[in-house]
Amino acid sequence: MDPTILLLSTRDTQGGAARAAFRLHQGLLMEGCDSRMLVQYQDSDTDGVISNQGFWPQMSSWIRSYMDVIPLQFYPNRTQSDFSPQSIIDPYLKKINHINPNVVNLHWISGGFLRLETLSRIQRPLVWTLHDMMAFTGGCHYNEDCENYLERCGNCPQLGSRKQRDLSLKGWQRKERLYPKLNLTVVTPSAWLAEKARRSPLLRDKRVEVIPNGLDLEVFQPRDKYTARELLNLPQDKKLILFGAQQAARSRKGGDLLQETVEELADMKGTENYEIVLFGKGISDLSYDFPVHQLGLLRDQLSLNLLYAAADVFVAPSRQDNLPNTIMEALASGTPCAGFKIGGVPEMIDHEVTGFIAKPFDTGGLALGLKWILEDEGRWLDLSKDARDKAVRKYDQKLQTRRYLDLYQELI
Repeated sequence: MDPTILLLSTRDTQGGAARAAFRLHQGLLMEGCDSRMLVQYQDSDTDGVISNQGFWPQMSSWIRSYMDVIPLQFYPNRTQSDFSPQSIIDPYLKKINHINPNVVNLHWISGGFLRLETLSRIQRPLVWTLHDMMAFTGGCHYNEDCENYLERCGNCPQLGSRKQRDLSLKGWQRKERLYPKLNLTVVTPSAWLAEKARRSPLLRDKRVEVIPNGLDLEVFQPRDKYTARELLNLPQDKKLILFGAQQAARSRKGGDLLQETVEELADMKGTENYEIVLFGKGISDLSYDFPVHQLGLLRDQLSLNLLYAAADVFVAPSRQDNLPNTIMEALASGTPCAGFKIGGVPEMIDHEVTGFIAKPFDTGGLALGLKWILEDEGRWLDLSKDARDKAVRKYDQKLQTRRYLDLYQELI
């Protein structure tokens, strides 16, 4: 009998981590697996996605989400980076036990969804797919320049704290007490995040596997550029530079670095016909030296695929990132990419093969890379072909699903 797999995720389709988990769920269903996806907020009506429906359950979810961040109010100097205490009691253990899965695969479980201590009460093998660093820090989702998590946290710069015994230390210590009790296997989409997890005192004794996220390559594929631009009302005679993210204006996503890059690009000869296309949240806060087309938040995959296919290059100026869905989607659509040598980005963009990798935060170098991609049509065609080939080799949803199924079977 096929195993029952339960995926836990705060949402099913909104946000990069949610989409990655949802795509795995779809892949498992297509393989004939009994896959369920338990979420706090349900955005789709896909088979197997489960949530506590109704006014009061949803109100309870919003209340828990609000209460979970109340401790942050005691840190008025904190940054706007994500920080998750995960201390609010949740109601999901009974539902998990009712489903009675063979394996529970955790994904992004913050936002008042699951209390950390609930994990020790799940009497099944746990697989935790990490979409950021939160599982092995005191609560931050990306460490930025801080390496306190390699010891015990405290004095947290993201909290604006100068105290050793702060919220980050308490979060770290809760995980230190909890994790030895868990039958836990860790999966990271990037080798970069795997290395961070293995160095962590909290997870160094756990098994860590690398399984890249996957895409439906029949949805995300190269399309006719003229048709894509016609459908999206984008100009046919311009070189289009695409940038977007779920939270595009956040510092970690590098919107300000892209502004600097574009300023450098505008000063170069031969860039007069360049234009910028933006999508995602927060894009109205960004301004550039070229004409800009703002498309807002695109929710369906076909529209996203058309957008990538309409662009000449996708740029990811992130300061820190795991394995961005945006780069993966662009590569699968045959669109070369450019970014900095940070996180999992250089695992995706092969320098001068599928795009261009600049030194971290060298905006002049990134500008030169964009121009290098765009200025030669023959080169662009080679980059486009190799981008698609990379996606087929590395990011096929079927390949991802088989690797997870092999892991699940091994743990049962």
